[in-house]
Amino acid sequence: MLGEYWISGRRASEIAASVESGVGSGALPPGHVLPPMRELAVRLGVNPNTVAAAYRTLRERGVIETAGRRGSRVRPRPAGTARGSLRVEVPPGARDLGEGNPDFALLPPLGEALAAAAQEYARRPGRYGEEAVLPELARFARAELDADGVPAGPVAVASGSLDAVERVLAAHLKPGDVVAVEDPGWGALLDLVPALGLRAAPVALDEDGPLPAEVERVLRAGAKALVVTDRAQNPTGAVVGADRAVELRSVLARYPGTLLVEDDHGHGIVDLPLHPLAGVTEHWALVRSAAKAYGPDLRLAVLTGDALTMDRVTGRLRLGPGWVSRLLQRTVVHLWTSGAVDAKAVARSYGRRREALIAALAERGVAAYGRSGMNVWVPVSDETGAVTRLLRAGWVVAPGARFRTDSPQAVRLTVSSLTAADIEPLADAAAAAAEPVRPVSYG
Repeated sequence: MLGEYWISGRRASEIAASVESGVGSGALPPGHVLPPMRELAVRLGVNPNTVAAAYRTLRERGVIETAGRRGSRVRPRPAGTARGSLRVEVPPGARDLGEGNPDFALLPPLGEALAAAAQEYARRPGRYGEEAVLPELARFARAELDADGVPAGPVAVASGSLDAVERVLAAHLKPGDVVAVEDPGWGALLDLVPALGLRAAPVALDEDGPLPAEVERVLRAGAKALVVTDRAQNPTGAVVGADRAVELRSVLARYPGTLLVEDDHGHGIVDLPLHPLAGVTEHWALVRSAAKAYGPDLRLAVLTGDALTMDRVTGRLRLGPGWVSRLLQRTVVHLWTSGAVDAKAVARSYGRRREALIAALAERGVAAYGRSGMNVWVPVSDETGAVTRLLRAGWVVAPGARFRTDSPQAVRLTVSSLTAADIEPLADAAAAAAEPVRPVSYG
């Protein structure tokens, strides 16, 4: 079963280290099945509980996964290997459409907001023991959430969307629990789930978000949590519309114990309305990031949720970082309240580029998707070949493998840096790179 590699150790920490060493060296390749716990315990002359503890540690570190009676095996991709590493280097002269950055010309200058935060700090320096969330930030964020129909709940601040999602999942789930995730979906989330010792269950989606039948399937199979991107879904641009929201709420109502996490990172760059799902299940959270509209280096996200979830999240924050810098919070409050970003204008700017590219590809017989946000998702028959051919034509795109689990092959093109003059040449190159495929749902 394990070839020439022999797991060794007498203590749980030693056994876990031995397996990690084998994985790191390649002696235990992805997918390799580990011995049953009792069998390994007999071989090593230790108590089965010792091996169980070692395997538990390995699951929590994202090194192995356990699939019930099928046993434990090395994960297909170790948790330390981020999907973001599946990238194409940008050679001189090539255009980078793969990193997913916003158009920096649409981001507000930060000088005035930072200066205002510094002046306020000079008048009233931050101290230990103060509230973790600035009252003015909480009031503004809560008013925006109320306007979008998000149920009442406390407001907390985290260091970006992924930090917030991680804290919510950790507040309720234990290693081995299953999380339903969009497929294709946000690569960082697809890495995070196994890194927490959790198991991902892919859910197919279309331009209106997760398919209700797919959500029903994974929840019926025992998934404990569901993560949904409300708008500007990465990588497809899907948006949960009013009708789809009704359908999804109906499904969730049949599984009230599900932990629902909604990611509204597109707030500020999307002009389509939010149709929140929150409030149907007992435990839920909705997260909004400042990154896309105000700048990736503003590592701040606000979140709200049911009282128990938020109490657990804020309690754990107090025991770790304590709070997100109030200087940063003041900066974001200034940006919000000064109207530094015209969300509708930003949305129109991205929309013009997305729609022009999708239309140009359609004229060339290539299906593409992107209802909102900054990305266009192009299904292809040969992902590696498409990426390579586009690179030869001077365009660097993101391989779909960064975002896919079971869904068909594709590439992601970020439109942020495109001009009107780029659309036709890019469409020509993409059409030449992608063999035509029949339009289908993403899953």
